[in-house]
Amino acid sequence: MRIHIENLKINCIIGLLDFEREIEQRVILDIKIDYSYMEGQFLDYSSIASNIENHLKKTKYELLESSLIGIKTLLFEKYDTIEKLAIKISKPDILDNCSVGLSDTWDINTLL
Repeated sequence: MRIHIENLKINCIIGLLDFEREIEQRVILDIKIDYSYMEGQFLDYSSIASNIENHLKKTKYELLESSLIGIKTLLFEKYDTIEKLAIKISKPDILDNCSVGLSDTWDINTLL
């Protein structure tokens, strides 16, 4: 199975610049999760979204790269049925003329 969590908007601190460390800015996440579904063992997408939001608000990353790795670590540790994970995180408001983002994909088989 694959869960798609798209356009997850979170206001949090991510950035190096002084103003980015003081005022929350909007980030948008798109997440794909491949997992082994078995009767009665499903992934709760609401819980996943909430855990990511709480994590980002608490951690206050300086770099998007660090935030991706932190979210990846959180999800693989908390949800043991995840087999593959793809995350894109964007800062749509940091530049006037574009949205800036990063993405990566991880497979549990290459993490072991």
